[in-house]
Amino acid sequence: MSKTKKTETKKTTCVHPTAVVDEGALIGPGTKIWHFCHVMGGARIGKNCSIGQNAFIGGKAVLGDGVKLQNNVSVYDAVTLEDHVFVGPSAVFTNVRTPRAHVERKNAYAATLVRKGATIGANATIVCGIEIGSYAFIAAGAVVTRSVPRHAVMSGVPARRSGWACACGAMLPDRGKGGACPECGKSWTFKHVPDRET
Repeated sequence: MSKTKKTETKKTTCVHPTAVVDEGALIGPGTKIWHFCHVMGGARIGKNCSIGQNAFIGGKAVLGDGVKLQNNVSVYDAVTLEDHVFVGPSAVFTNVRTPRAHVERKNAYAATLVRKGATIGANATIVCGIEIGSYAFIAAGAVVTRSVPRHAVMSGVPARRSGWACACGAMLPDRGKGGACPECGKSWTFKHVPDRET
């Protein structure tokens, strides 16, 4: 009787030759960094992430596992993206509330936290110093100026809550009814969601 040898495939980091990854950046296995990206020393990127073309990751930025950044996204210092966050093309993060070219404000960075599973749509702007709740859904082009409850759908300028989203991404019916997600079938309730509008 022959013994079968168990083999494991080790996932390696893939960095495109045109990308620049500075010494001191920590990048997890299975992460792909595409054309013309720049990852600063000190940046922390988890495993199985995809960093799209022309992205920038600051030296004090943190990305969890499974994060997907589309093209032309800059994640500056003091921005943290938890596991499985999706950031659409050309979305914008800021890290200073009152920037001036002639005033040094590196000690005034306001931290931004994007919780697990949240989606940020293309061309959305996230003003610094806020928290975006887990599985929140920021619509394309929205300008988010205040913290966002989990599962909230935010749209407009400035962004206001326009609905609720399931963890699978489907839009949910009115919060008062509860029930099952029309797409994945998972039952949902909004007891955990703050009543205040943001």
